[in-house]
Amino acid sequence: MPQPIRLKDHEKDARLVRARVIVGAVAVLLLTLVLIARQYFLQVIQYDYHSTLSENNRVHVQPIPPTRGLIFDRNGVVIADNRPSFSLTVTRERAGDWQGVLDVIVEVLQLSQEDRTLFEKRMKQGRRPFEPVPILFELSEEQIARIAVNQFRLPGVEVVAQLVRHYPNKEHFAHSVGYVGRINEAELKKLDPINYSGTHHIGKTGIERFYEDQLHGKVGYEEVETNARGRVLRVLKRTDPVPGADLILTLDLRLQEAAEQALAGRRGAIVALDPNNGEVLAMVSQPSFDPNLFVTGISFKAYAELRDSIDRPLFNRVLRGLYPPGSTVKPMVAVSGLDAGVVTPLSRVFDPGFYQLPNYDHKYRNWNRTGDGWVSLETAIMRSNDTYFYDLAHKMGIDRLHSYMSRFGFGQRVALDMFEESAGLMPSREWKRARYRQAWFPGETLILGIGQGYMQATPLQLAQATALVANHGKWLRPHLAKTIEGQPPVDPEPLPDIVLRDQKYWDYARNGMEQVVHGARGTARKVGDSAVYRIAGKSGTAQVVAIKQGEKYDRSKIQERHRDHALFVGFAPAENPKIAVAVMVENGESGSGVAAPVVKQVMDAWLLGEDGQLKPEYRQPLPVTANTSASR
Repeated sequence: MPQPIRLKDHEKDARLVRARVIVGAVAVLLLTLVLIARQYFLQVIQYDYHSTLSENNRVHVQPIPPTRGLIFDRNGVVIADNRPSFSLTVTRERAGDWQGVLDVIVEVLQLSQEDRTLFEKRMKQGRRPFEPVPILFELSEEQIARIAVNQFRLPGVEVVAQLVRHYPNKEHFAHSVGYVGRINEAELKKLDPINYSGTHHIGKTGIERFYEDQLHGKVGYEEVETNARGRVLRVLKRTDPVPGADLILTLDLRLQEAAEQALAGRRGAIVALDPNNGEVLAMVSQPSFDPNLFVTGISFKAYAELRDSIDRPLFNRVLRGLYPPGSTVKPMVAVSGLDAGVVTPLSRVFDPGFYQLPNYDHKYRNWNRTGDGWVSLETAIMRSNDTYFYDLAHKMGIDRLHSYMSRFGFGQRVALDMFEESAGLMPSREWKRARYRQAWFPGETLILGIGQGYMQATPLQLAQATALVANHGKWLRPHLAKTIEGQPPVDPEPLPDIVLRDQKYWDYARNGMEQVVHGARGTARKVGDSAVYRIAGKSGTAQVVAIKQGEKYDRSKIQERHRDHALFVGFAPAENPKIAVAVMVENGESGSGVAAPVVKQVMDAWLLGEDGQLKPEYRQPLPVTANTSASR
């Protein structure tokens, strides 16, 4: 049976369409209202917030690192300056895949895998966000051109011009002035994050480190407008940085070079002081190194060569070298004995060539095995007689000896502005008990009286102790800075002067030292024969390896680096001291034969004019004094 045909209800369809249109219109209207509301919220209510974000994306504050202060010697010769250099920097946040960017740099500049490793190490060091990291310094014109051509492959990479520290005198002042290097992560945490914004180098050693705050200066900044790629379009505002203060040192380049020539390539140290004000006139530690290698980053190979060298060029012998002072301390021991009252200027000791403690069989040998007979204090200094000073040390005892020698600066840091200085060692009962859990023995006091045993001193300490004898005990700390920001350095903790019961005690020690060089039996009389001025000095020999009881020193049986160190200290002119010098020649064996001529060459360079005579400002009529030593 056929089904009835259903007729289409046009009215119903029309109602359905109208309903859907209304719903759609309402939805569109609601969405439009939401959009308008959102626009109103963003553009009106949050206008300040978004305008600030937009401005920050467009305007950036860039730090301007200050120019590091220059360093001059006492005569105005530049020792450390800044020279322009083109560097390659990478901003990690803008580089994206910075590892891939480094690969492209190595490819473009045709560098080695070692360079690639160094670049990656620098990129991983601590830094601040969006701070460019210098990875390559002193670019050549060809390298700059290669980077420019491949700039599209190197996002975040820029070639920038900056001032880099430079040391024109290279190794001459490496151990005194020091050098700057890249800021490491540990230093970054300690530094002022604002003042060191944009600064990549900091003083690492020497004067560069000690006066870092003054040499660095204060950071500046500029507000710049950039495009979407970060390229600077214009500078909106600029505040100039404050450059670091210039530093004038007490060192003299000419004297420094003369001292190095006097060492003649031997391992050793030289310190020259002005005993009247504590100024360090020369400071030599040989062998040395070129500090420029460390400024922009030394290669692994070059550093390994310096670090592993048997001659230790990186080691500052002046400040950190610890050596037995040997007989160079005898004048100080003599002054101590006089002030302690255990001897007088006329006290004599018979020297058969050795000394024995009461009730002991052990013989403490004098360097002159045949002995010097009856010797007084001045003669003992002139002859460097060990027996006399064994007896003097025994009479003083370790407690008084330690107390007096500490007043001369032994066992403590003496410098004003040399943070690397070692304190050395002036032993005592308490020290040995704490160190070895043993009692102090009388024999140890004896050898301490001739500068041997546990005692260790730096060449700087020996120079300072000599200066104290020269200026009658007036304590003036050695310092390298003559003026900083136009002002001389100030000692925040001055040490007390050495005041004796009778100031004439200084003269007995000085007379003995003068006879060392100019006396008929002086140990360094060969140096005095050619001198045009009077020198007061004292030789010394420091053992490197011990010699058995009864044996003699035989250089042919000892390796070169196990031979005795040669030392000599002195000041001149003896009647009006203007320079005090301490010299240590490693394995030089003879203080009077090797070290004393070095001291004289340094003194000649400072005191003599071009005519070979004493400079007018150092001339003074020689006082007529009785020679108490020569008569005995």
